[in-house]
Amino acid sequence: MSHETTATPETSSAQYILQQYIAASGGLKLLKSVRNAYTMGKVRMVASEFETATRVVKNKGSSRAVESGGFVLWQMAPDMWYVELAVGGSKVHAGSNGRLVWRHTPWLGSHAAKGPVRPLRRSLQGLDPLTTAGMFANARCVGEKKVNGEDCFILKLCADPPTLRARSEGPAEIIRHVLFGYFSQRTGLLVYLEDSHLTRIQSPSGGDAVYWETTINSFLDDYRMVEGVMIAHSGRSVVTLFRFGEMAMSHTKTRMEEVWSIEEVAFNVPGLSMDCFIPPGDIRCGSVSETCELPHGGERAGRVVNRAKVADSGMQKDAPGSVDKIVWRVEV
Repeated sequence: MSHETTATPETSSAQYILQQYIAASGGLKLLKSVRNAYTMGKVRMVASEFETATRVVKNKGSSRAVESGGFVLWQMAPDMWYVELAVGGSKVHAGSNGRLVWRHTPWLGSHAAKGPVRPLRRSLQGLDPLTTAGMFANARCVGEKKVNGEDCFILKLCADPPTLRARSEGPAEIIRHVLFGYFSQRTGLLVYLEDSHLTRIQSPSGGDAVYWETTINSFLDDYRMVEGVMIAHSGRSVVTLFRFGEMAMSHTKTRMEEVWSIEEVAFNVPGLSMDCFIPPGDIRCGSVSETCELPHGGERAGRVVNRAKVADSGMQKDAPGSVDKIVWRVEV
């Protein structure tokens, strides 16, 4: 993602905010000394909701609606990462070898992502300050707002048209991708992240186009120091997927909420090598397929871990597929 690079008051303010963020996170020298990192955490899907023009189906608080699981994340400079996520009996894993981003799901197999290599969103949720600062390097400061009682500066980043075109595929055109980061004025740390995609899908039969808007709002909390680096040890994400087209009666909205906690973090793990980030041998290059397609029935969305090659302990997103199905972006 990128935006204007010419110096303006908005970009100059953003650079100052990011400098404060780096300093609050442990300092540039220390962060650059981190060659690799390991993170293990727990996740719980605590609520889901599916809404159409005529009805709303809510699953909140019931034992059936709460799915628990965990994730393991490995990262290595530059731009390499591997994540496994297991929730509700399903497993998903995804990774990047620095040149290619891929993911594997039980329902789609292994797929490569189109477009430039980009970081895993989960690593931006208070787990990787240096990558987060790099992500917002060309952002603009667009104002201030209070989040959970914290006065925050707001940084805005928009994907440029060439990036959007590179990540679009076939009938699925990504029209907009905007990222907002809310940085506490008191601590300098990132406390809230808002990520929004708008995708247009043209029907193969030549009918009306369908639009999918995906918004992920993440609250970051419980910052604690690990080997000198400030890491967010808990948080909550709310994912909303809105499908709309020409016919108002065809509109649907799906909402899911996840809470997570970090159990273990380690930096500069001995023995971690590039071999741990090799993509699967059966990967299908040139296919985005970064979504989980679910029928309109009651199947659960967003699931995923167990790669003995990397860990003994217990994804990105873009183009929706069929216009006749709910499409849930796998956000690992």
